[in-house]
Amino acid sequence: MPPLKFEEAHIRKVIDAVVERTFQMDFNWDWPGGVAFYGVTEAYEATGEKKYMELLKTWVDEQLDDGLPKLSVNAVSIGHSLLSLYKYTGEERYLQVATEMAEYLTHEAVRFADGIFQHTVNSETYNFPQQAWVDTMFMAGYFLVRIGGLLGRQDYLEDGIKQYHGHENFLQDPKTNLYYHGWDHIQQSHMSGIYWARGNSWAAITMARALEIIPVQHPSFMIIEGSLRDQLSALVRLQAEDGLWHTVLTDPESYTETSGSAGIAAALLSKGRLYNKYVNKSIDGILGRIGEDGSVYGVSAGTAVMNDAQGYREVPYKRLQGWGQGLALTFLASLLARQDW
Repeated sequence: MPPLKFEEAHIRKVIDAVVERTFQMDFNWDWPGGVAFYGVTEAYEATGEKKYMELLKTWVDEQLDDGLPKLSVNAVSIGHSLLSLYKYTGEERYLQVATEMAEYLTHEAVRFADGIFQHTVNSETYNFPQQAWVDTMFMAGYFLVRIGGLLGRQDYLEDGIKQYHGHENFLQDPKTNLYYHGWDHIQQSHMSGIYWARGNSWAAITMARALEIIPVQHPSFMIIEGSLRDQLSALVRLQAEDGLWHTVLTDPESYTETSGSAGIAAALLSKGRLYNKYVNKSIDGILGRIGEDGSVYGVSAGTAVMNDAQGYREVPYKRLQGWGQGLALTFLASLLARQDW
């Protein structure tokens, strides 16, 4: 496979611009900020730029001064930033709040079937009874694996692993190896049955990252590794000519979408040189969607499980989104962190 082709100095410059633009956006304690700031922490790990963590610390401290808000499965995604801040500062209060979030998931979050989290959001308006959405693999499953690994808490680790297995069983199509967006356990259906790009990126990037934490001798390691291996093998064959992926993966008439593409490309990097040919196409495609001021364009808005493929095609992509900034940073940081591969 060819080597990765990019200029390190240019990638660092783009990362810096994206981080700066991200902190010019306004977030509350919910998943848009959770994903955006996860990308910021990835950028710090790859570059060592302490100013990124200082900006994040200022934001989190202001939020904590107001107290921990009502939690949901999606809102727990901010916990990723808390774990990174604890490692950066050594301040116990970040770990304490992260543990409160893990305890919420353990004892209060709504579950169905064999303990799988129901998709929940910070809203009284929207309710998704006994529905599993692939988003949860990032928002809560990966968080439990991270905090379990950090604290040596086997209960958290095993619960996080359970979420991976449950979502694989409900959402990964054994024929295509792609992940469906959602599963309705009451109706026993995948609803619209769509393979959504950002949803597949949630699955791919978090499986790749979880495998760095789960011990290789754990029986679940090979189960998750197999799911990721087969998914990535299918995804590379759906890459568009511009180096990105269509928002409906199997629909070349749907637009190519930046955030899902960035998450998928970051996961491809976890396989060493195997997928460099595809990653190199992604580098050009993703950089082409980032403005000089660090704005990440071509990112679809927050997306429910739509009724059909046309619904996904019509999701707007005009505005900047926290998850676009965060997943772009995750990809760019992964380039720097894994460039020697």
